[in-house]
Amino acid sequence: MYNFSDLEKNWKIEKIEQVLMKGERRRLAGCNARLGVHGKEVSFPLVRITIGGITGYSWSRISREAAEAMIGASVSEIFCEEQWIKDRFQSIQFPLIDWLANVREMPVYKLLSQKEWTSPLTVPCYDTSLYFDDLHLSSEQDAVALLQEEAMQGYNEGFRGFKIKVGRGAMHMDLMEGTKRDIAIVNGIREAVGPQCNLSIDANNGYNLNLTKQVLKETAQSNLLWIEEAFHEDDRLYRNLKDWMHEEKLNVLITDGEGLAAGPIVEWAEQGLIDAIQYDLKDYGIVNWLKLAKRLAKSGVKAAPHNYGGFYGNFASAQVYPAIEGFMFVEWDEAQIPGIDTSGYVIKDGKISVPSTPGFGLHIDTAYYDRKVSESGWTV
Repeated sequence: MYNFSDLEKNWKIEKIEQVLMKGERRRLAGCNARLGVHGKEVSFPLVRITIGGITGYSWSRISREAAEAMIGASVSEIFCEEQWIKDRFQSIQFPLIDWLANVREMPVYKLLSQKEWTSPLTVPCYDTSLYFDDLHLSSEQDAVALLQEEAMQGYNEGFRGFKIKVGRGAMHMDLMEGTKRDIAIVNGIREAVGPQCNLSIDANNGYNLNLTKQVLKETAQSNLLWIEEAFHEDDRLYRNLKDWMHEEKLNVLITDGEGLAAGPIVEWAEQGLIDAIQYDLKDYGIVNWLKLAKRLAKSGVKAAPHNYGGFYGNFASAQVYPAIEGFMFVEWDEAQIPGIDTSGYVIKDGKISVPSTPGFGLHIDTAYYDRKVSESGWTV
């Protein structure tokens, strides 16, 4: 149960503002098994909410019309002891949590975990930027060298975990040639980053059961941590894959759930067919994740919330990490956006140092934000 007795009962939502913030990744991101080039630009809707003269900033897709209907709502209408934020206000839960942490002058991780922290928080992470950047290369050797170079860029930035996109044969290359290249790149990256780093692969549903087995067998030397979205969730196929991996003595975790996940995926995980659930942190929401993680923990299922292309999810994931039971690694999509100072977050030896400043630990340039709102955003 969460206590909100310290909040002024007459505080109300006075203003909600939104603007699309734009920036860039450190390099262009290529294709995956089902989509074309992802590009270099990143953007996300940044909302500022004002309650009792105090502001909170964070990601939210709320529409102007929906925001208008929330103006004047009191804190007693918004917050509740059972799940932090009532259902009606879930669409602005991220800025509300930032606001609440600012009111209580504490970081979000301390607010949500409800623990005392005597030392700085560090959380494990992985670099999620290894896409199909090699499709223009006819030589497999050159392709491997390019992805090794990209992995080492992440290594030199402090990452010790990497997720590699696979499934080149699903759409962009000949099936067997693409699969062969997937295998060569995975083993090549392992050779480049060394034996201590975590390596995972993500097929974006670009494999079938037999291709999955082939890839796992031929990358066994690389000691993969997990395979993500091998194919669309199917309990029969996953049961078959689990039995086969047991026979082959392959200890690779199965993770799934980031996109249009099958309805029974949590039940299948509880049956032992999926090792970690990957609902997107922003879309599924912090409130839902806090509840789901408690359920998953009862059967030993891990949490690995998806975060790609959202920028803010990097920092939100790091902040909620201690409060979500079984959270394995933060998925980090490195980018920079003008007007947002991210320097409080430092990645070293595979871990993120999380700032202890109030809220989500980002400094927003208010003058820049105000200008962007007046130019292209909205205010209610």
